[in-house]
Amino acid sequence: MHWKDALHGDPLPWLLEPDPRQPGVRYFALRDLLGRSEEDPEVQETRATVMADGPVPPILAAQEPEGHWVKPGPGYGPKYQGTVWQVIFLAQLGADGADPRVWKGCEYVLAHSVATHGGFSVNGTPSAFIHCLAGNLGAALLDLGWLGDPRLMRALEWQARTITGERVARPEQQDVAERYYKSGTSGPLFACVANAGLSCAWGGVKAMLALGKVPPAMRTPAMQAAIEAGVEFLLGRDPAVADYPFGSGNQPSGSWFKFGYPIGYVTDVLQNLDALALLGYARDPRLAHALELVVSKQDSQGRWKLEYTYNGKTWADVEQKGQPSKWVTLRALRVLKAAWPG
Repeated sequence: MHWKDALHGDPLPWLLEPDPRQPGVRYFALRDLLGRSEEDPEVQETRATVMADGPVPPILAAQEPEGHWVKPGPGYGPKYQGTVWQVIFLAQLGADGADPRVWKGCEYVLAHSVATHGGFSVNGTPSAFIHCLAGNLGAALLDLGWLGDPRLMRALEWQARTITGERVARPEQQDVAERYYKSGTSGPLFACVANAGLSCAWGGVKAMLALGKVPPAMRTPAMQAAIEAGVEFLLGRDPAVADYPFGSGNQPSGSWFKFGYPIGYVTDVLQNLDALALLGYARDPRLAHALELVVSKQDSQGRWKLEYTYNGKTWADVEQKGQPSKWVTLRALRVLKAAWPG
């Protein structure tokens, strides 16, 4: 089966049209859907428009000269205008990591948001390491060109070891430097205080997204073991149902089924599929129901709606909630192409 056969219409001309409001869509569509290389002149030209039009310029206009946003420090707050969120959103919107302003923001995060143990932290301390933030930042920094930076690689290695539990002590062993904390990541396999100490699938998706962007040749044994554990966890439930361990009731979070852009600590079925596809599981039969769910949410023109948004909370709004979304359509097509390349 070819991925285009699952569509009710052809949205590619829509995604590929020059659009000063969302130029990043065209950039990613050329690269990910048409298979153009980064060296392609049209891809490079489109990448330049991302830095000149749309949501990226307002984000960069709000940056302080030192490289941070709003206030100095680790940059988790305020949501969603603090420093770490801008680095995450800039990567998702297709910003050029070689731009000096983007580079300065990334450097600021690596200098202020990595705790002493080497992992990304909400407040800069080891006790505030959480997988959703660590995975989001790891994936963003890799996309923005920081592969090989010792601080980033240490942070990814720490995240991998917290997943497997390798050389990480229990929370009560307070005389051990590298341990879990009841106030943050409280145990192996994505256990998180925000999920009542249960394994958090949102964090699992983000972690797999980050580790999956590390080239296989550069993955450490801990990273590979963490990937294997994470994939087993995410595929241990039907992603179309998403009844992963959930701390505040027996029902899965409705956010799993609301597709949006950009993406913060919340995740959805599409990002789960994207992370698993990145790791080589796009055609796993256990994803059949999730792919059916994705296909069912398109309209008669092969477009998907924006169902979840941070509009009004960020430096720049991205599309209109409830309307056909170029970003969500791009995400859906990327997943379908991976599953059914033809």
